[in-house]
Parts: sequence; structure tokens; C-alpha cells
Amino acid sequence: MSQDTEYDHDSQANLSDSERLSVNTTPPMPKDNHTLEENSDSSKDIEVNKDADEPIKATEDLENDDLPEEISDEDKETIKKVASDDNLSQAKSYASILVEQVIHAKETFERSLGSLFTSAFTAGLEIGISFFMILSAFALLNDVIPSRYAMVLSSLLYPIGFIIVVIGQSLLFTEQTSLLSLPVLNKIEPLHKLLRLWGIVIAGNIVGGCIFAALMIGLGLHMHLFTDHAIDVYAEHILGFEWWVIFGSAVLAGWMMGVAAWLVTSARDTLSRIVLVTLITGSIGFLGLHHSIVGNIEVFSALLYGNTVSLWRYLVFLVVVLVGNTVGGVVFVAVLKNRTFLFEIEKVKEQAAEARAKMDRRRF
Repeated sequence: MSQDTEYDHDSQANLSDSERLSVNTTPPMPKDNHTLEENSDSSKDIEVNKDADEPIKATEDLENDDLPEEISDEDKETIKKVASDDNLSQAKSYASILVEQVIHAKETFERSLGSLFTSAFTAGLEIGISFFMILSAFALLNDVIPSRYAMVLSSLLYPIGFIIVVIGQSLLFTEQTSLLSLPVLNKIEPLHKLLRLWGIVIAGNIVGGCIFAALMIGLGLHMHLFTDHAIDVYAEHILGFEWWVIFGSAVLAGWMMGVAAWLVTSARDTLSRIVLVTLITGSIGFLGLHHSIVGNIEVFSALLYGNTVSLWRYLVFLVVVLVGNTVGGVVFVAVLKNRTFLFEIEKVKEQAAEARAKMDRRRF
């Protein structure tokens, strides 16, 4: 066997299964112009279909330009190898989910401040729909069944606002907490930019939620969908705990919202995302866990229209829950999952170094 033949054999052996299949099944060039035109038309059809699927771009299509400039060329190649996800019939790989989240977070960092605030403000308004529906259902059920059961059953409407926010791609703080921290954890963006971004998103969410409470909850009172007593009862359902209990509950809620963001990224279609959001946020509502943005609307409504909540209680609650949600989203989701990904990257680097060393020994 000649040296060239041996080299070709080794090169084929190093190809992935999909690449080897592509090489072996490449069709011959057409011999006549008519066939060439037909193939050209077919290729145009393929391009059209590819463009139609662009919103769910798989990570095997990653180019170096898609990754942040701060990452070295060697690391970019390693990340693309780890994140390759060429089988659309199976779940996305762990690494492809994280890489997609990092890229999305990087794009969020590059948005203008006005765009960020407007999107967050919209999310604050939209998430209020959950509380409006819950409060209306609670007031209705409370007249026919015990209050405890009315509270649990009405909480099943909790996911409505979250579905609107997630599918509509507005910026919700608890969903974005872990996501936006990934570029900082990977030393792509500085910490002060993350804190500024969090501040803008929180401000937009809270302002939007407060305006929704002032307008829509007031409207509901005049429509006799619920009473000020129902607003007080629901607020005490949220506030009636020691601060450390509220903090622990908020940590768990932040953790679950981070998991929801992870699972939504792993889904390939809208229906799957709706189901996942419904399951996770429905669990948060059923358990009565403390979510800062929904909780802001719940307690602020009682501050405006109820009789039991003071401004001090509202502010203390808001600070405790925001910190708890942040800890849950960043520590339990972003840090741990990012660390797992980095271990995988290091493993691939070691394997690549061993492969290069083996090729060098063969060459000499």
C-alpha cells in the first residue's frame, strides 16, 4: 500500500460517522445540462426549506463568528465539536443546550438599554395575567369550597402569564437570571454589565407589574370579579411566613425557573415548550413558592386595594424574594451546569491532544 493510500485510509478513519456517510454517498455529477438544471432547482428547494427552519437552527451549524470573540480559536473548535447536534429525532445534547444559551445571552448583552427595558416592562405586564386569572378563580371558588382548596385549584392557572412571556420572548428576570450569568461565568462579559442588565430587567418587570396591578386589578374590582377581601387573603397567603422561609421558598422557585429556561432551550418545537413551562410554573403555583415578579403584583395589589399590607412589608418581601430567586437561578442552575460543561470541554481537549500526538508518532 502506498503512503498516499495509507494517509487517505487514516483520514477516513478519523471522520465522524455522519461525515463518512456524506463522503461515501456523494452523488456523481450530472452529464447533461437538463439534469443539471433539475438538480439546481432541487437545491433551491432545499435552501428554501433550510431558511424556513432557521428559527430552530441546530448547533452543528455553528461558525466561529457565532461564538464570542473572547473565546480562542482552539476553544471554538472544541465547543463546536462538543455541541454538535446532528440528529433532530433525538433530544439536544447537554453541550448544545448550554452553547445555545450562552449565544442567546451574549445577544441580550448587546441589546440597547431601551430595548431591554421595554421588553422587561412588557413581561411585567404580561405576567400579571396569571394573577388576574388566579384571583378571579379564587374569588369564585371560595364561595363554594373551603378557602384552602380554592387556593390550590386557582393556582393551576399560574402558568398562563409565563407561557405568554416565554413564547413571546419577553425578558423576565427569573427566567433570565441563570441565562444572563453564563457569559460572566465564562469570562466573556464583566460582572458590572451583568448587574446593570439585571437592574434594567428587574426595574422593567416591577414597573410593568405595578402598573398592571394599579389598572387591571382595579378594573377587576369594578367588574366584581373579586373583592378587596380576596386580595388580602391571597396576599397573606404569600406574606404569612418568617423571612427565612420566604427566602428558602424563593431559592427553590429560582432553581425551578432556571430549570424551566434550560428545558425550554432543549425543546425543538413550540408545543413542547408550552408543556414544559406549564409543568414547571404550574408546580411553583401549586406549591405556593415565592416568585419575585408575580409576587410583586400580588403584594402590591394588596398595598393599593387591600387593608393588611404596609409599604414596609411590601419592600422587605420584594428584596428577600429577589435575592432568593437570584441565588436559586445562578447557583443551582448556571454554576453547576456550566461547571459540568467545562469538565466536558476539558475532556475533549485531552482527547484531541492525544489524537494529535498519535498522528505525529505515525508520521515520524
